[in-house]
Order: sequence, then structure tokens, then C-alpha cells
Amino acid sequence: MRIPRDISSSNLIKLLDKFGYKITRQTGSHIRLTSSFKEKEHHVTIPAQKSLKIGTLSNIINDIVEYLEIDKKELLLQLFG
Repeated sequence: MRIPRDISSSNLIKLLDKFGYKITRQTGSHIRLTSSFKEKEHHVTIPAQKSLKIGTLSNIINDIVEYLEIDKKELLLQLFG
């Protein structure tokens, strides 16, 4: 599955709620999400944009894949499938 090209930061935040990510703070145009889905906390920073750049979204997804210890394709299916 391919990474979507037209996802907004607010849409991504809603999708990441499945994995326990909640907004913990916002500084300017950057939103900090924190998850305790696994035993330790994980933080992800997402820029508040109408459409996230593909490279930015890919980096966020790679970071979450590393934290959750699942395959990237599996995460994409759970988020966008």
C-alpha cells in the first residue's frame, strides 16, 4: 500500500488515536503527540498543515513503525486501509 498524498495533520492525528497517540502540547505550528501504547512513552511531532509533504509523512510513519515494532505495510493498512 502506498502512503496517501493528500492527508492533513488533523486527519493523521485522528488516525493515530488507534495507537494511543494524544495531543500533549502545541508550539506554534507543531503538534506534539504522545503514546503509551507500549510500556514506554513515544513522542511524535507533526506540523499543522492542510496537506503533509510525503517525506514528512513518511518520516513520521517510519518513527511509529520503529516504536510499535510492526511492518510498515501493516501500519499503512491499519491507518489508511
